Amino acid sequence: QVQLVESGGGLVQAGGSLRLSCESSEPSLNNYAVGWFRQGPGKEREFVASIGWPGGTILPDPAKGRFSISRDNAKNTVYLHMNSLSTEDTAVYYCAARGPRLGGSFHPNDYHYWGQGTQVTVSS
Repeated sequence: QVQLVESGGGLVQAGGSLRLSCESSEPSLNNYAVGWFRQGPGKEREFVASIGWPGGTILPDPAKGRFSISRDNAKNTVYLHMNSLSTEDTAVYYCAARGPRLGGSFHPNDYHYWGQGTQVTVSS
């Protein structure tokens, strides 16, 4: 069982940046693909980014240039870097894991484990 914990959410002004973290103490996230999804008010869950095992990233076109995803194996953590945030980015952000030893995916049904989510609010 992979238990995921997200952190780093909060309130930020439009144009600002945030870095979200996704950690799992046991087992190591290093052997799993990790995806980030978000769900805004009144919206369906939306794919944001994924990083596969052992590597490779997937980002949808709207996220390219503003968001990136990275992995720090020494810290057993996956990060979502978000820049140039707008009010449209306001949502609960979830990290999810699939594996072990699988590539990333944009489809939420491909993930086996989910965190509780972290709120990101972008003010105008």
